Amino acid sequence: MLANLFLHYAFDKWMEREHSSIPFERYADDAVCHCKNQAQAEYLLRRLNERMSEVGLELHPEKTKIVYCKDGDRRKDFALTRFDFFGYTYRARRSKNKWGKYFINFTPAISNKAAKAIRHTSRGWNWPKRSDKDLEDLSQMFNPIIQGWINYYGRYYKSALYPTLRCLDRRLAMWATRKYKRLRCHRRRAAQWLNRIARRQPNLFAHWRLMNAVAGR
Repeated sequence: MLANLFLHYAFDKWMEREHSSIPFERYADDAVCHCKNQAQAEYLLRRLNERMSEVGLELHPEKTKIVYCKDGDRRKDFALTRFDFFGYTYRARRSKNKWGKYFINFTPAISNKAAKAIRHTSRGWNWPKRSDKDLEDLSQMFNPIIQGWINYYGRYYKSALYPTLRCLDRRLAMWATRKYKRLRCHRRRAAQWLNRIARRQPNLFAHWRLMNAVAGR
């Protein structure tokens, strides 16, 4: 809290006062500044180094970088053309406009680090060892968390989230092989069984609603 308050005056107010034409976002000690060109970015970087020195701080040498937001219109070659911020990776991606035509857009999607964190968290739920629970129990216990992931990471370029959500079904299939004797040692059969339930009860899990909608079920 104190660090955030300090940066509010050391960075936010300073940017508004000294560089009001440069938009920026900051969360805790991470910030993104939107410069018009490389010259402006290099100038701002020098000024930021000076400012941080004035207030007794130092820019992180690995996290502080100039990134070229390459897309279909900005096609120059540059060393760095992607960056991570607040759980998203921003880079050039193939997108579709409202007329159904594809183009290259610089846009965010869930970062590899965030996807790995989701997989790590879901692994910690130990679904295969919860054979005393029914699907409805697991849904009530974990659906709010899954829905939260979808709400946040599915806001932009939702398809990048799908592989991570499919990991949840693989863990549910492992749970089913422990829960039901007829499915033991038959993970593929368990996956098919889950798939049938997902079609019949798409609202049971938040990611089932999403994946069923994508599949057009």
